[in-house]
Amino acid sequence: MGLARAMLLKGSESRWLADQLSRRRFVRRATSRFLPGESMDDALRAAASLAERGITAILTLLGENVDNPEAAATVADELTALLERAATTGLDLDISVKPTHLGLDLGFDIAAGNLQALASAAARRGQKVAVDMESTPYCDPTLDLYRVLRAEHDNVGICLQSYLFRADADLEALLPMTPMIRLVKGAYKEPASLAYPKKGDVDASYLRLSDILLEAARDGTAQASFGTHDAHMIAEINRRAADMKCPREAYEFQMLYGIERDLQTRLAATGYRMRVLISYGAHWFPWYMRRLAERPANVGFVLRSLLRG
Repeated sequence: MGLARAMLLKGSESRWLADQLSRRRFVRRATSRFLPGESMDDALRAAASLAERGITAILTLLGENVDNPEAAATVADELTALLERAATTGLDLDISVKPTHLGLDLGFDIAAGNLQALASAAARRGQKVAVDMESTPYCDPTLDLYRVLRAEHDNVGICLQSYLFRADADLEALLPMTPMIRLVKGAYKEPASLAYPKKGDVDASYLRLSDILLEAARDGTAQASFGTHDAHMIAEINRRAADMKCPREAYEFQMLYGIERDLQTRLAATGYRMRVLISYGAHWFPWYMRRLAERPANVGFVLRSLLRG
């Protein structure tokens, strides 16, 4: 792991740093390109703007590791209201949620109950719920949550992280369930005993898993989403999909709001399914630091943006 990435990930875990920097005007200005605002209205306006360019959205309320059941219930209520608002606007909009934001630290049954309620609310409106993946201590309980949900709902998805050694086995175990899977590279600080430390190995794992997902998507035994901003990776996935005769409508790309906007537009304009993850809420600091750590070169982009004023 590079020094810059290690420092950014370490910073994402610091409550003191979050408190200090979150109040700084220059930091808030730097995040504005990637975070349309802290309110639900801000997020929905951003989703409507994307829809005008033929791009769909997936929204997430920022936060994790709630420490009481009432806070978890409040998050579930907020996301239910978000689904209702999206339905009234006619937007093609799904939601993504971290299990610890719905109470996983407080007990499996608490998180499962909140997720079941969200999945049911989304199903009534033709929407989907993506269960996000957090750091490795949460991998097994999160996969267990997904299995419980998938037994009753076909509108729920799960995230897999290609930098983890276990990703191949996890994918193999999920495929018999006709899953909906979002493949990402991974954004948490993990030891070298659990995750590939070198980018080249992470990329190779990503493409290996992509091949399996594309084949399953082609055959109708999985729904595949690829979370990446790497133009070369995207081109390679599309080339492989064409080689195996997997149609464009069988899979989609997912990117973060404000990153590679031109690429997002080009993909949508050329017939690829493009969905943008829009994050909102007050607890944005850890999320933002992890986004920078995914590609430390983004730090330079942020500094240039600040200098341009």
